[in-house]
Amino acid sequence: MFFRDEWDKRENGPPPLPPLGNRMGFRRRSLCPSVHPNTHYPAFRFPSKLPVQLLDMYLTITTTHEPATDLGYLLHKRPGKLHSVSLSFGQAHVFYPEASEQRCTAALLIEVDPVELVRKPGGPSGEGGLLDQYVNDRPYVSSSFTSVALARAFSTALGGRSKAKQELADAEIPLEIRIAVVPCRGGEAFLRRLFEPLGYVLTATRYSLDEQFPEWGESRYWSVSLSAKKRLQDVLQHLYVLLPVLDDEKHYWVGKDEVEKLLRRGQGWLSVHPEREEITRRYLKYQYRLTREALARLTEEDGDPDQMAEARAAEEGVLEERISLNQQRMGSVLAALRQSGAKRVLDLGCGEGRLLSLLLADASFTEITGIDVSPRILEKAAERLRLDSLPPRKRERIKLLQGSLMYRDARLAGYDAAAVVEVIEHLDPPRLVAFERVLFEHARPATIVMTTPNREYNAKFETMPAGTLRHKDHRFEWTRAEFQAWCNRVASEHRYGVSLLPIGEEDAVLGAPTQMAVFRTAS
Repeated sequence: MFFRDEWDKRENGPPPLPPLGNRMGFRRRSLCPSVHPNTHYPAFRFPSKLPVQLLDMYLTITTTHEPATDLGYLLHKRPGKLHSVSLSFGQAHVFYPEASEQRCTAALLIEVDPVELVRKPGGPSGEGGLLDQYVNDRPYVSSSFTSVALARAFSTALGGRSKAKQELADAEIPLEIRIAVVPCRGGEAFLRRLFEPLGYVLTATRYSLDEQFPEWGESRYWSVSLSAKKRLQDVLQHLYVLLPVLDDEKHYWVGKDEVEKLLRRGQGWLSVHPEREEITRRYLKYQYRLTREALARLTEEDGDPDQMAEARAAEEGVLEERISLNQQRMGSVLAALRQSGAKRVLDLGCGEGRLLSLLLADASFTEITGIDVSPRILEKAAERLRLDSLPPRKRERIKLLQGSLMYRDARLAGYDAAAVVEVIEHLDPPRLVAFERVLFEHARPATIVMTTPNREYNAKFETMPAGTLRHKDHRFEWTRAEFQAWCNRVASEHRYGVSLLPIGEEDAVLGAPTQMAVFRTAS
């Protein structure tokens, strides 16, 4: 990239060669970022005229959290200054095309040196390629190069650290990410399967191969915009992992250290992502042993998490067996769903399919979907339901899906009712807000039937030590007053009505062992 002063030094010398992209069919568009009209903080200005026209920035990060210029503290890059980082394949530049109290944008621009790529193993076509080593799309698209640049340019933000604004680094703020050009093997559908479960609102525009020759058809390149209210660290980690996955290609050798990178950057979200297997395969370039190791470690929790969940559920079952509480619970939920008149029903956190089997036996439910985060548990549910041997008409009524209740999922929309049976207490309290949005705001069924233990009743269980929870995996258990307060707040915020009902043998002082809430959309 030649800046104006460098160009002036050339005086009457020959102009530089046209950009490589123009020689291979890419068209670069001029972009001299203008300063936002309300800018109060000085933003970096490009020279007024550049001899080489640049493609839109590879990646921009925008926030409207006020004061928006605090983005500079989070990224550890001061607005008003051009920040450059040397990379093994070129350079990365960070600058701010706009920086005001109301809106601030940081841009990451990457210069990839095609000649340098040829000198390094693992570049385009490896070491044995010919023309495509020099003429390829790598300098023009977001790819694994962008992930490396993100890690180098924004290492502090990627680690979730901010010396001056740590509270802001830990907070969710409105963010918009624009990726100017990204290759995507799988098209818009795959883009949505990657980002929407993470809670992003995605807009994607596909580029044609050549605007002057529309008969050539569409390319595999997309312009992508993502918006969400998230921690900046989470957004950067998502991009670090998913950009190479979209491209399905890496510019460097993938070894065992890449497993460690994937697990570190995917901590807290990859293990519950619906596409975790495809993400892992692509990220590790389809290396079977590495992929198998990564997937095994993603599901680790001091042992097999599914086996531990089964053991813990068995302990809870023994505790409640005396009063057949589980049967009463399932019967109450089923009755509430029948009373709602629902035809299409979701069982969120379906486990081994106990409720699903009751729903399937009732012909009034025409479409039944069970969702659970664990593939192994879903396999057990399929065995319990005998899906392989069901008559065709019955089999068509039910399906099992892997998914998390923490992330927006378009597959959950459009149902008449949802059952959430003994699930919410397994969620970490800080993540309840995400769960509320997924269920009450995005999925938004007309009826929601939810059950959870009553902590007060635990005193009735003689074998249960005082102060402990009913299940080792429970993150909390609510009293009746706490559950009622939560239900009333959620119903008010999302325009639902709610009624609370006891399940099981009721004690005059302690109440019933299980409490049930039935939410209905306000008419």
